[in-house]
Amino acid sequence: MKKYIYIIIAGLSFGTIQSQEVRDAVRFTQDNINGTARYKAMSGAFGALGGDLSSLNINPAGSSVFSNNQMTLTFSNLVTNNNADYFGSKHNEKSSDFNLNQAGAVFVFKNGNRKSGWKKFAVGVNYENTNNFNNTTGTFGTNPTNSVAEYFLSFANANPNKNQEGIPLGTMINNTYYKLKYADQQAFLGFKGFLINPQNDVDSNTVYQSNVPSGGNYYQENTITSTGYNGKLSFNASADYNDRIHFGLNLNSHFTDFRQNKVFYEDNDNSLNSNTIDIANTKFENETYTYGSGFSFQLGTIIKATKELRIGLAYESPTWNRFNDEVRQNITSVINEDKVNPNFETINPDSNEFVVYDTYQLKTPSKFTGSLAYVFGKKGLISFDYSRKDYSKIQYSMERDTRDPFINTEIGQTLKVSNEFRVGGEYKIKALSLRAGYRYQESPYKDNTTLGDLKGYSAGIGYNFGSTKLDLAYANAKRTTQQGFFSQGFTDGAKINTKTDTVSLTLLFEL
Repeated sequence: MKKYIYIIIAGLSFGTIQSQEVRDAVRFTQDNINGTARYKAMSGAFGALGGDLSSLNINPAGSSVFSNNQMTLTFSNLVTNNNADYFGSKHNEKSSDFNLNQAGAVFVFKNGNRKSGWKKFAVGVNYENTNNFNNTTGTFGTNPTNSVAEYFLSFANANPNKNQEGIPLGTMINNTYYKLKYADQQAFLGFKGFLINPQNDVDSNTVYQSNVPSGGNYYQENTITSTGYNGKLSFNASADYNDRIHFGLNLNSHFTDFRQNKVFYEDNDNSLNSNTIDIANTKFENETYTYGSGFSFQLGTIIKATKELRIGLAYESPTWNRFNDEVRQNITSVINEDKVNPNFETINPDSNEFVVYDTYQLKTPSKFTGSLAYVFGKKGLISFDYSRKDYSKIQYSMERDTRDPFINTEIGQTLKVSNEFRVGGEYKIKALSLRAGYRYQESPYKDNTTLGDLKGYSAGIGYNFGSTKLDLAYANAKRTTQQGFFSQGFTDGAKINTKTDTVSLTLLFEL
């Protein structure tokens, strides 16, 4: 008799200890070059310039460079192309997003006391979408050797490199999913989904084997769809001393809203040649919703060394975030029990619901920025920024359970200092402004492969109508990634070349 059984485990509850990964920490720590069209056209090289609301993201002293009150609104359209290569099989996914990614205003107060060295003060408020998470990647291909069952085996079996003991069979049989720690939960999924089996059918068994037939050539699909953003609301104050030195302070409120759905599918043709119970195919889905808020501050100064030369120094504190995760896992397996008389049976033992994790904290690293700018009178300018951020200083408040390496230790071993260089220029022809820029950001990973270096180019144009200005910018960025589909056991992944194209339009009003 040939019989297929569909096994579904959905909406299983997580325990109080959750799994964080290095890639999650990096995602919520990186910022993109977003903001006004002028800022984006010059690749964000504004640390020694000021005079633009988005420049406050680099150096808060820039608001007192303004000569009058201003308000700006910026609309952007982001197009992302992901070209994936998985064991020679290539696939492209394209996504786009249109949004209001910047809005702000600055108010300048001139000091009526001419004898005072403090010439003017400025206050401002600015909101920006610092990172857009809307993205889709799709990977399709045939893996010649490895199956997703290795992911579940890596949690179920003993691993001396992690000082990890195997999970007793009785633990999985006599407990429900929500009572288990994270590593045990993953093993539980593999066991209940018939991907792994104990070698001995006794409660004390701690050795497991795969039910997936050997022989390789496993057809696999991995689709990741994400939406959301990191937002930053800055409250700014700055002062100008003797028209030579500007001092500034930002108090920043951060907002995070991130949703991601991962669907992994594996089809195994080897099951057709097997006389034993084995897996024909399986689908493993992980859906995560992360949301929260944070706080940071920034200090900065801009010094006019000469009439033309300006120097900028800025410090951005760590961001202290408080996050919540809501997670849903779902595994579906199709079992080939024998080869006669097909019969289908569906089992759905649980509901399909999200479960809320405990609140946890994520501290991102501080950043230092040094800047130089040279202003050619009213004709134009050229500007250069250098920023340094040590990603190995990222810290979670919650460590994973003892069956996995501590995440903060793993971060320190995996990540490094990342340097960023930005250069931009502007040339004015009466009311018309022409702009261009370039940026280079080093990978935060020590291996430089998991997430490659970023290179970006930008250009733009602006027109001054008097009390109103209109700016348009185009920016392009490229980066290569090669991350495993899963964190351990089954760590094969596709090489993905990502290209982003952004068009931004800013309306500026003098108040």
